[in-house]
Amino acid sequence: MKAVVVGSGAWGTALAIQLCKNGHDVTMWTFEKELIPQMETERLNIRLPGVKLPENLTVSGDYACIRGCKLVVMASPSFPARIVAKSAAPYIDEDAVVVSVTKGLEDKTFKRMSEVVAEETGREVVVLTGPSHAEEVALGIPTGCLAACENKELAEFVQDAFMSLCFRIYTSPDPVGAELGGALKNVIALCAGIADGMGCGDNTKAMLMTRGLTETARLGVSMGAKKETFTGLSGIGDLIVTCTSMHSRNRRAGILIGQGKAPGAAMDEVGAVVEGYYAAKAAYELGKRQGIDMPITEAAYHVLYEGADVVESFKELMIRNRKAETEDTGWL
Repeated sequence: MKAVVVGSGAWGTALAIQLCKNGHDVTMWTFEKELIPQMETERLNIRLPGVKLPENLTVSGDYACIRGCKLVVMASPSFPARIVAKSAAPYIDEDAVVVSVTKGLEDKTFKRMSEVVAEETGREVVVLTGPSHAEEVALGIPTGCLAACENKELAEFVQDAFMSLCFRIYTSPDPVGAELGGALKNVIALCAGIADGMGCGDNTKAMLMTRGLTETARLGVSMGAKKETFTGLSGIGDLIVTCTSMHSRNRRAGILIGQGKAPGAAMDEVGAVVEGYYAAKAAYELGKRQGIDMPITEAAYHVLYEGADVVESFKELMIRNRKAETEDTGWL
């Protein structure tokens, strides 16, 4: 099958490699045209260091490479996603299946990435998400992800295209929950990193992860997601991998902030897009709009955007009014 990955970041590159391994005819479109010669001659992409690009992977800076592709994978970062989707749209064939693999929410509109891609391309979009460090997927380390779409046939098409011995794909009819889990876990991972940078322990991280997942699910359900989705790969699975690994840009940025660096300086030091920074603002605004209590997200927003002190913010989280863990305790 002829396929194209629109985006040459670490994740887009890893997915292009996976499709090549599965025997597809793959082209990877890149915005960074200056990197094409290195990718073509040395078979290296600086966005995914230490991984050789397959000889049968074609690299292009021309949107026309999308023509004739049955599978179109949209893999740009979240902030230019609408522009990239709009530019790609005229080249997408009528019978092509479009997949969104970016984890994030659009600034100001707070729309999910599949919604953005769908608006610009006029297509029903499949979401591919889950606990998946690009570095590990590219190396063939066993990984599980989720293809989510209300259209079962489209979800299964994507499942078949990507699935292999090392890359297991499940399907789901809940793209809302799948995407919100994938986007908002980046906020919690930033917070987990901040706790690490402050010198907190495993207990602290477990608390942040568990309560962070609770508020993410609470917001998701209010927006039409299924609660059980957050207990799966795109919820707790993605949260675990992002909060505990040094592969995670969000966690690494959080560690630097917890050690005293300003958010901007921390992201500059990480040297790549830290999606949790953008997601924190979107999640904060969505929580307010939906009337959902999201104390961890709110604390992250105040630290990242208003210069709040991390130590004081953490203290405020710990001394909030006492409450039961679940809303339905069963007590009279």
